[in-house]
Amino acid sequence: MSIARRLAPFLLDAADAYPVVTLTGPRQSGKTTLCRETFPSLPYANLERPDVRALAQSDPQAFLEQFPYGAIIDEVQRLPELLSWVQVLVDERPGNGQFILTGSHQFELMASVTQSLAGRTALLRLLPLSINELRDAGLPSGTDWLLFSGGYPRIHAGGTPVSRMLGDYFETYVERDLRQLVELRQLREFRRFVQLCAGRVGGLLNLHSLAADVGVSDHTARAWMGLLEASYVVYLLPPWFENLGKRLIKAPKLYFYDVGLASWLIGIREESHLVAHPMRGHLFENLVVMEFVKHFENSGQRPPLFFYRDSQGVESDLVIEHAGGPGALGLVEVKAGQTYDGGFADNLHRVGRTLGPRVTRKMFVYGGNESFVHSGVEVAGLQAGGFR
Repeated sequence: MSIARRLAPFLLDAADAYPVVTLTGPRQSGKTTLCRETFPSLPYANLERPDVRALAQSDPQAFLEQFPYGAIIDEVQRLPELLSWVQVLVDERPGNGQFILTGSHQFELMASVTQSLAGRTALLRLLPLSINELRDAGLPSGTDWLLFSGGYPRIHAGGTPVSRMLGDYFETYVERDLRQLVELRQLREFRRFVQLCAGRVGGLLNLHSLAADVGVSDHTARAWMGLLEASYVVYLLPPWFENLGKRLIKAPKLYFYDVGLASWLIGIREESHLVAHPMRGHLFENLVVMEFVKHFENSGQRPPLFFYRDSQGVESDLVIEHAGGPGALGLVEVKAGQTYDGGFADNLHRVGRTLGPRVTRKMFVYGGNESFVHSGVEVAGLQAGGFR
């Protein structure tokens, strides 16, 4: 089934404004489907295919001349030198919306794009399905199902058990993507490293502790974290801090782009396992944080998202910059419970007092079925029809 993606109109707008549009995101997040459905008249070339890549590599000019009116070129990070030829072509042949490029490795691709296509391309990201996209399509969106299944479109197309699909996804990622990026001689240790990361979602990133638990050096752990971040497996939420006269936490918080993959990695193989699982609250936080990330990315914006925590333990799960105007801040607290208690918002009020009048919005997201306003806090139930 086809699932409407909220990024689609922004993808069209970008193609109207730039000669090239570059769309990145995790593998299997739906980039190819979105591009082909949005630009049905453009021919398609996939650089994952050895024959297509060989032609583009041996004679890039002839390869691009096949497409006098532009094309969708998939997985362009496999041949970054092609981007220099794309630059030459679009400079010689003015017009917007000529080439739609996709890639699934952000650091490698972005370095090439910045060098070759600066000022000529829009940069967009497509992440796995959001809750609202699932609901728009009439697909199941119960909390435990969301935590178990995640958002990869193929999972929600049905036909293959979720655990098998996620297991295959991870094996393919390790065997194909990582072997292309770096020679991993410590595959067993790397798998353990990723599993430990999944067991620490919602926590502060401590690379030294991860390295010690896996039995590798800090340098190796740092390199592996870079790979996971670059290939859209982990998302590092930065801390928010200004000169407030307080000692603030400066390590990022660790999340997974897809909560279903995190659940699979910690051994959850059935939706029912989540009911009393000790990680349920952390996975719920992961789900909600990534929904905010998707909200911004699906609008063609970079997420202005941070977290706040000081040395006294006062914290807010999310700080949203420019929430309601320039310089304004929004605060978000997340709890998995299905019942709201007014005391749950105490942290929001404490952080609000610390940050002062810049805080214009406070939100509490929980696992319930109702949304309302209580003592100046927007209480948003995940099952009450979505949240913004």
